[in-house]
Amino acid sequence: MARISVFIDGANFCYGVKSVKEIYSDFHFDFKKYIKEITKEGKLIDVYYFTATLKQTLNPEIYKKHQKMLERLRKAGYKVILCKRKKRTTEEGEIRHQIKEDDIRLALQMQKDAYDNKFDEAFLLSGDGDFVPLPEYLKEKGKKICVYYFLKTISDALLRACDYSCVAITKKILNKFFLRESDKKGIIHPK
Repeated sequence: MARISVFIDGANFCYGVKSVKEIYSDFHFDFKKYIKEITKEGKLIDVYYFTATLKQTLNPEIYKKHQKMLERLRKAGYKVILCKRKKRTTEEGEIRHQIKEDDIRLALQMQKDAYDNKFDEAFLLSGDGDFVPLPEYLKEKGKKICVYYFLKTISDALLRACDYSCVAITKKILNKFFLRESDKKGIIHPK
């Protein structure tokens, strides 16, 4: 039975969900159920989620939802790795807050765990082309990498670099793994 570790690029996942349908949010995605589904053929070792906290002062409601999601991940036993968020101004004068260090922290953690022989297969939930060197490194260590990605946010170079497996996260998959809650009449709705 293969030992599997899962590495989630939080920012890429967030944008990927929105690329499927603008009103969708990763806040309502059932990561625990999805990861259980995709790792059922192996033994789950670790799950890492790389992100940065949101600015509470910018949007208290969104901040609260993000914190609730991070707490849900921690309760599931996942390792939430918080990175920096840096303010920058676009050419149009618009202020953006960008996550910094998340890609490098994810890549280093995957390399460290491969070197320490913690897993046989790494599942990467990201389509970011910055991760192209990872499959090459993992092959050298006798490891495999499976990339889970969104069609509109995948790097073709990352797909080409992976000779093992790549799985698209589609609207059908998102709908299957959104958290659900029932109303007073017993009708189930996405959260």
